[in-house]
Amino acid sequence: MTPQRMNFTTAAPHVFKAVYALDAAARKGLDPVVVELVQIRTSQLNRCAYCIDYHTKDARKAGETEERIYQLSAWEESPLFTERERAALALTEAVTLLPGGVSDEVYDRAAAHFPERELAQLIAVIFTANTWNRMNVTTRKTLGTE
Repeated sequence: MTPQRMNFTTAAPHVFKAVYALDAAARKGLDPVVVELVQIRTSQLNRCAYCIDYHTKDARKAGETEERIYQLSAWEESPLFTERERAALALTEAVTLLPGGVSDEVYDRAAAHFPERELAQLIAVIFTANTWNRMNVTTRKTLGTE
């Protein structure tokens, strides 16, 4: 196992608290299960083991099933996700990977399932999840630490 480089929480507490507050604000009004699916999928794409572990546990607490958690990396092929969840996951991948921006097709698909205010919150959850991933991957945050 690779050692943790730093404890970002104590090294930059004001930044950590600001990201934490942004994360809390981004989640407001969104279905907790959708939030956790987005958090897990973002973390899978960014290869953030700490965040995958953390959000998988939160997803279970929010009522998510083991089967759906296991199928998340293949959500496009899995029949277990709703169209609304698929739209959120497609947007998650587009925003996280930014291969050439977010296509109109992906954006419009999400907009068809999420009213504008909720869509804005969803986008905020996605970019906040990416912030956490980048913080934790860069510092090599270790599983099981807070």
